[in-house]
Order: sequence, then structure tokens, then C-alpha cells
Amino acid sequence: MSGLVLLFLVMDGTTKLMMIQPVVDATAQIGYPLDLVRPIGIIGLVCAVLYAVPRTALLGAILTTGLLGGAIASKMRLEEPLFSQVLFGAYVGVLAWGGLYLRDGRLRALFTLRRATTT
Repeated sequence: MSGLVLLFLVMDGTTKLMMIQPVVDATAQIGYPLDLVRPIGIIGLVCAVLYAVPRTALLGAILTTGLLGGAIASKMRLEEPLFSQVLFGAYVGVLAWGGLYLRDGRLRALFTLRRATTT
């Protein structure tokens, strides 16, 4: 799961840094100025690096959640299709947190699924 999230973040950030025309057009369609395409790409790549490194993975997941939340809000504002466009960020977010849960014992310790025993 984490690998898919990293792949998405790296590809998204790289295409924004390279100013690939369809990506630039999509960013403009959402309503962001073109001079923000590269900074958004850099933010995505920073999130990917933080998420990939075990010591900073939790911070990376939190920042990625914020980035994806902004993308969801931007798509909602345009009234794009809910399940394919708007919620794509939520799908990536679920994968990010699911992957982190599976690979980080500290996170699993916070959210244990054990039954409480009654005495």
C-alpha cells in the first residue's frame, strides 16, 4: 500500500516540476495560478520523502493528508464527479494510512483492535 502512495506522490510531484502540459492545464482548470504548479509539486515530493523514511513517516502521512484534503476541496468546488475525481484523494489517503498502519508498530499500538476483557 505504501508503495502505491509513494508512486503516486512521486509521479504527481515530478510531473508538476517538469511542467507537463496536461498537468499544467489541469492545475489551471482547478483555478490555481501557473506559478504555483512547481511549488505544489515540491510539497508533494517532500511529503513523499517524509512518508518513505520510517522515522518521519507519521509526519509524512499527516502532511500528505493535508495535501490531499486541499485537492479534494478544490475538486468539490468544481463539482467534478464524486467517486472518480473528488474522492480520489480520499482513496490515496486511506492507502497512505493503511500502509503506515501495517508498517509502523507505534501506530498499531495507538489503534489496537483487541477486545476489552470484562472481569
